[in-house]
Amino acid sequence: MNLFEEGFKFNPSVLVEGLIAVGVEILVLIIAFAIVRPIGRKAIEKAINKVSKQRNISEGRSKTLEKLSVNIFSYALIFMLIVMILGAMDIDIAPLIAGAGIVGLAIGFGAQGIVSDVVTGFFLLLERQVEVDDYVTAGGYDGVVEEVGIRTTQVRSFDGTLNFIPNRNISGVANHSRGNMRALVDIGIGYDENIDEAMTVLKEVADRFQDDERFKEGPNVLGVQSLGSSDVVIRVLGKTANMEQWAVERDLRKAMKEALDQAGIEIPYPHQVYVTKNEE
Repeated sequence: MNLFEEGFKFNPSVLVEGLIAVGVEILVLIIAFAIVRPIGRKAIEKAINKVSKQRNISEGRSKTLEKLSVNIFSYALIFMLIVMILGAMDIDIAPLIAGAGIVGLAIGFGAQGIVSDVVTGFFLLLERQVEVDDYVTAGGYDGVVEEVGIRTTQVRSFDGTLNFIPNRNISGVANHSRGNMRALVDIGIGYDENIDEAMTVLKEVADRFQDDERFKEGPNVLGVQSLGSSDVVIRVLGKTANMEQWAVERDLRKAMKEALDQAGIEIPYPHQVYVTKNEE
């Protein structure tokens, strides 16, 4: 009914009833959205987990696809909610869509960055350059990938900071999680110590770590790495599982320090000498 038709008499009760009806319909849509969204998320997670097990997809790849699918589902659901709310308010959507095309063309020149984000994100996913739980250097940040989205990639730094990197800023990716990682320990002994004896002690420690599940290869005592100003540096090297290298290096240093102390081999440290001059 057109409120501006000739002879129409304004009836407040009819207006209130109409507003209540629209409000109830919008409330039902919002409640339905709140119910459908978590159900859809759970369904997507279960479906991807099932496919991952059937096709033996890696855990990182599975998490990447899961988060991406959930994001796309959420965007589509929000768009549908907005369209249905506009329909409940008797707003003609067709002119809005037509106008959106013209406005979109006008602002498209200013949204080239978003397009670049989407395109770059597509190739990051297609080429599997990064996946969730990978340790990477990308966009100037080091850390573990938490989410690979269509527009941004989230990288958690080791200090706990969550970095949101626009995909267009990822010009190159250094993925440190593809293959085994390197555990490297340099330990110095004094110049007066017997190098062969020290290497024998360190080799005994390295042999004890051969049965450590974290090691995929080694560790091995390579020999004298360098001659420092006050020490002879001996290098120990091994290959570990992804993200285990730092913990392994800490354990190796501790065990080697204890073994050298027990063998009476000195690990040099800076000394300060004070000279006092007495004047007559």
